[in-house]
Amino acid sequence: MGEKYDYIIVGGGSAGCALANRLSADPSNEVLVLEAGRRDWKWDVFIHMPAALTYPIGWRFYDWKYESEPEPFMGGRKVYHARGKVLGGSSSINGMIFQRGNPMDFDRWSAEFDGLEGWDYAHCLPYFKRMENRLVGGDEWRGDDGPLAMETGPATNPLFQAWLEAGPQAGYELTDDVNGFRQEGFSAFDKNMVRGRRLSAARAYLHPVLNRPNLTLKTLAQVDKIQFEGNRAVGVEYRRGRRTHVAKGTEIISCGGAFNSPQLLQLSGVGDRAHLESLGIPVVADVPGVGENLQDHLEVYIQYACKKPVSMQPYMATWRMPLIGLQWLARRGPAATNHFEAGAFVRSNEEVDYPNLMFHFLPVAVRYDGSSPTEGHGYQVHVGPMYSDVRGSVRIKSTDPKEKPAVQFNYLSTGNDRKEWIEAVRTARRILTQPAFDEYNGGEVSPGPSVETDEEILEWVATDAETALHPSCTCRMGVDDMAVVHPDTMRVHGVEGLRVVDASVMPNVSNGNIYAPTMMIAERAADIILGEELLPPDHVEVYRAPAS
Repeated sequence: MGEKYDYIIVGGGSAGCALANRLSADPSNEVLVLEAGRRDWKWDVFIHMPAALTYPIGWRFYDWKYESEPEPFMGGRKVYHARGKVLGGSSSINGMIFQRGNPMDFDRWSAEFDGLEGWDYAHCLPYFKRMENRLVGGDEWRGDDGPLAMETGPATNPLFQAWLEAGPQAGYELTDDVNGFRQEGFSAFDKNMVRGRRLSAARAYLHPVLNRPNLTLKTLAQVDKIQFEGNRAVGVEYRRGRRTHVAKGTEIISCGGAFNSPQLLQLSGVGDRAHLESLGIPVVADVPGVGENLQDHLEVYIQYACKKPVSMQPYMATWRMPLIGLQWLARRGPAATNHFEAGAFVRSNEEVDYPNLMFHFLPVAVRYDGSSPTEGHGYQVHVGPMYSDVRGSVRIKSTDPKEKPAVQFNYLSTGNDRKEWIEAVRTARRILTQPAFDEYNGGEVSPGPSVETDEEILEWVATDAETALHPSCTCRMGVDDMAVVHPDTMRVHGVEGLRVVDASVMPNVSNGNIYAPTMMIAERAADIILGEELLPPDHVEVYRAPAS
């Protein structure tokens, strides 16, 4: 008969860890978590040391190493896409930046998609607050006693101070908290870390409750297929080592993220009928929206040389690493931060109602792979449009669960996206050449003075841009023909006993890093699945830009 559980959670990533905690709080619920990656061992410095975040990305030990299909508007480039191959999922290898998105993101969900009236900001806010433990204190917008602790800033490096001064000089305002009353403006950022150590979803939600007798965790467990009896999901087939196992469950909850949730549904016979039949997969439910509506954030690095020796560049030298590591053991020094300590959200034009550009400022010039464009001191901003109208897809290529699906983003494919990219680069340059940077500005290193016209900017973006690692929306909530998940139940349309809870259910990608809204969705979904009364809406005032 195999194993039997009340809830089988497929994926021990961000959403899966939160669900495991909440669903297993009732000792009568038997909960199984199946994670394809390995354990996030406490001694693994490349996970837990914040400044070591460049090491896991691109390393097969930590990263599933996805890449897109050739992108038609980027010269046929395949865009590399890291995904966490470890308990905690991408929250164990990401940049640790905590951003909810703009309140109007969620109001758009409610207004633009049938059935999502209960997903506006007022209804989402109580779940944001429930999960948060903002160490500098809570208020009517922020929580301070949840499992997800976060530090803010401190952004004391002189280059951060120049950044925060340059914003007002360029005509923008400061804000106290981009996750509070006002997102728009320049500010220090929240980080998912405590005393110089990463706080992943696994460390915040799962590890504290792993001693519960009704909670079972299995890592290195690759789920290949959902089993159905008729149109009801009744279990999963998973591989561990060379053996295939079967686990039976009353409820199957896919938490695989924007790539793996649609992949698992399609492999199991839930998806577009024509696509499944072309691969010889028996159709359990014709749900054409599975794998469609893929969204992401693309970004570039605008990098400058620094005339003064105040950047973090020297600390990247190999010979310094032993000392830096020793300092980190005492929870101090340059390894005890992710260095994404400040940034901004701004509007690039007067046609948008709220910020469409996000900036992350770094007091060092470096790429995610650790490479640097300059041997001396430098600094940079990451920038890209936040709610692009570009749409892509995730589609399996065969019946082999070990073969990665075809991921197509279609970056730069619309006129509005290209327009906002030109605005993004020009806005970044305008900010970085304000008087506040005069004493540091040693000249633009990337893209450099040879990139000036609109055409040159777009060509550089197509050649140099990288993903910000925010794939989402491929099993979106709604009640229309292309929706996959019902917003009131998180159940997949057309079947019973199967739900999806992760970033794939977003109807539109949020304005910012997507970890925080993914965790909010998981918190709310837990109450939905348990049949608990939802937290009452919290109607607070938020900043809205004056009409132009």
